[in-house]
Amino acid sequence: MKKVAIIGGGISGLYMASLLRLNSNYEVSIYEKNNSVNLEKGYGIQLSVNSVKLLNKIGFQNINFEEKFFPNKVNFYSLKNKSKICDLDISAFNSYEDKYTTLQRFTLIDFLRNKIPSNLINFNKKVIEVQSESEITKVIFEDKSSIECDYLIISDGAFSKTRSLIANKEIKPSYFNSIAVRGNIDQNDLWNIDHNSISLFLGSNLHSVVYPVNQNGQFNFIAILRKKLNSNELANYSLFNNDEFVSSTLFEISKQVGRNIVENLRDIKCFPVFVSTEIFQPKNKNTYIIGDAFFTFPPTFAQGASQSIEVAHELYKNFENGNDHFNKERIKRTKMIDRKSKFNYFVFHFSNPLMIFIRNLLMRYLVKNNRFINSYVGKIYKN
Repeated sequence: MKKVAIIGGGISGLYMASLLRLNSNYEVSIYEKNNSVNLEKGYGIQLSVNSVKLLNKIGFQNINFEEKFFPNKVNFYSLKNKSKICDLDISAFNSYEDKYTTLQRFTLIDFLRNKIPSNLINFNKKVIEVQSESEITKVIFEDKSSIECDYLIISDGAFSKTRSLIANKEIKPSYFNSIAVRGNIDQNDLWNIDHNSISLFLGSNLHSVVYPVNQNGQFNFIAILRKKLNSNELANYSLFNNDEFVSSTLFEISKQVGRNIVENLRDIKCFPVFVSTEIFQPKNKNTYIIGDAFFTFPPTFAQGASQSIEVAHELYKNFENGNDHFNKERIKRTKMIDRKSKFNYFVFHFSNPLMIFIRNLLMRYLVKNNRFINSYVGKIYKN
């Protein structure tokens, strides 16, 4: 039986562990640096069909219906004149059981955590050293304990310390010159939009998204605002918890989004957006990187969680089939999604009136062009 150590208890790590537990050839354990799995309620995630199909293999379809939502469309609006531009039918990629799904992040994490016996998740395990000799990898933790494994899977987030340790250099994502603001809002405080769909509002150097996270009228709000920060501001992460900074950011957003929405937000969080600039490939053939540690995408194709699930499933199939093409295929697909996410960001934030007019005109045509949609969206959703 092969021993597998997973560093990180987020979406990708938990899903990978749940898959490996289906195969008696592997003994899997998770090592999480925090003292618990993050079960903070409130914030939403979007899961496109490519990931829902994979999650359903371990029973995701059995989650309580009230705890998730199945939007059929993405409605695009102009923040300048508050009018609808067009809509995209995302239900076209659905099947009977595999549907585009929105829900609270807590709901997904709790589902995945319950797939893993509690004794297989080890908390307060901060990695400080990784030693690879022959076919065995030794992982040493800050508490002076250590483990040996046949396979090491790194899934400890965008700022992965374990990735830097095995690379013998610091690998950090890059600031994307953007700030994100998240919050929760009730259906009754959202006017003049379709409550059964995802609403995407395009503004000047800003876009925002509102979508339902369950069947009870609760919605997630996120706004992405272009904003340059200097190195001192980025190094001072407490800045994003500073009331004055958060208030000034909300005020800037409210100039376009509308005060009625901003003033009704709850559980507000503000944070900088970071993205990957490179894909690091471990030299040790028995070490793999998945989730945000593998690559962190811009948040403009809503593929963060879906790709974390997809990459874990791909690695599991790699284990089953005994091939070594995991990174080659994954890198190609990752670069494609990254390009499209960055292009969306560029298009969503136009400020020039002529460019906005041309964009809106093209969008109205392209969302009804099946060939374009199958190429631009389908290549991601139909993994």
